[in-house]
Amino acid sequence: MPKAYLFLMIAVVFETIGTTALQASNQFSKLVPSVIVVISYAAAFYLMAQTLRYLPVGITYAIWSGLGIVLIAVIGFLVFGQKLDWPALLGMGMIVLGILVIHLFSNTAVH
Repeated sequence: MPKAYLFLMIAVVFETIGTTALQASNQFSKLVPSVIVVISYAAAFYLMAQTLRYLPVGITYAIWSGLGIVLIAVIGFLVFGQKLDWPALLGMGMIVLGILVIHLFSNTAVH
C-alpha cells in the first residue's frame, strides 16, 4: 500500500475513534471520552495533512469522508444500537462504490 493510503487509512481510524468518543462524551460532559475526542481528532488531522503531500485534497477528502461515514454507521449500529433503513444503507453503498471508482479508475489518485 502506498504511503499516502497508509496515512489516510490510519487517519480514518483515528477520526472514527474520535467520533465514537464524541458520542460517548455526552456533549463533552464526560472527561475521558472528551480527551479521547481531542487526541483522536488531532492525530487524524495530522495524518490527513501528511496524506496531502501525495494526494489532491479532493481525492483525500472523498475517501476520508466516505470511509468515515460507513465506519461510523457500523459502530453506531454495533455499539450504540442505532438502526439504519434501506435508503441509508443504499446511500452508503453508493458512497463505497464512489470510493472504488476513484481508486480503480481515476488518474488523479496514486495507484
